[in-house]
Amino acid sequence: MIGSGYAETVGVFAVIIASVLWGTTGTAASFAQDLSPLAIGAFAMGVAALLLGLRSARPLVRRREALIAKPLLLVSGGLAVAIYPLAFYTSMHLAGVAVGTVVSLASAPLFAALLERFLSNKAITRSWLSSFVIGVIGIVMLYAGKLSSTSIQGNAPVLGVLLGLIAGLTYAGYTWVVKAHIQAGIESSVSMAALFLFASILLLPSLLITGDNLFASTLNTSVVVYMAAVPMFLGYIAFGYGLRTVSASSATLITLLEPVVAVLLAISVLGEQFALVGWLGLGAIFISLLIQLRAET
Repeated sequence: MIGSGYAETVGVFAVIIASVLWGTTGTAASFAQDLSPLAIGAFAMGVAALLLGLRSARPLVRRREALIAKPLLLVSGGLAVAIYPLAFYTSMHLAGVAVGTVVSLASAPLFAALLERFLSNKAITRSWLSSFVIGVIGIVMLYAGKLSSTSIQGNAPVLGVLLGLIAGLTYAGYTWVVKAHIQAGIESSVSMAALFLFASILLLPSLLITGDNLFASTLNTSVVVYMAAVPMFLGYIAFGYGLRTVSASSATLITLLEPVVAVLLAISVLGEQFALVGWLGLGAIFISLLIQLRAET
């Protein structure tokens, strides 16, 4: 029992580490203003996929029959991985960073819980529901504080919101697929590598159209290399490790920490201002995380 509780605690902290790394992407991308959001997403996910594939090359070969045995699971997970960064970064571009991030990250836990309920027949617990409600309220307050001081406005908010919902659904979708693979006896690193490699086949060719400025300057090169190697590659290694013991719905809920990191970096690095309501939202998100941490241990 103690060992199981320890493993679950380590899994939660692995997801927290992934969330912290992902929270750096918005600030990093802001230094490359002349890059298309589609190019950033495609390069970061595509190159991370190649790195994950190299890291898990032997296990991938060993588990290839188990992966191919459920082709619909593999294809749907790979498509979700490919769609997610394009929808997420474009949502922020059209609706503004605040609205795009709120819609994408706040909707993902709900989609994950619905997938687990209808596809895995897993009940939605009271602790998850209370954590979700508090977390969503907190994330809205967090960005309300940011919006009130920066007045961010999007160019096409309706389309941006729709893309944010698609990002939330696809994020929850590939998280559920990885969890399903783990429950079928496939290592998390193998599942993640397989899905990302599938996605890279779709993402990397798009750089022929969108990636003109990727290496136009040392700054652009540094940004996209960092995005691929740190938040994408290392972040998803940590996330996959966490999914060994943390449910998909709980994992997506814990990643509400990502916008907290994003806002704190925006304040400390980019000099953005922050209203009181945002700090209250920050506290609400931490309460949400504590509820989830207690439920998982």
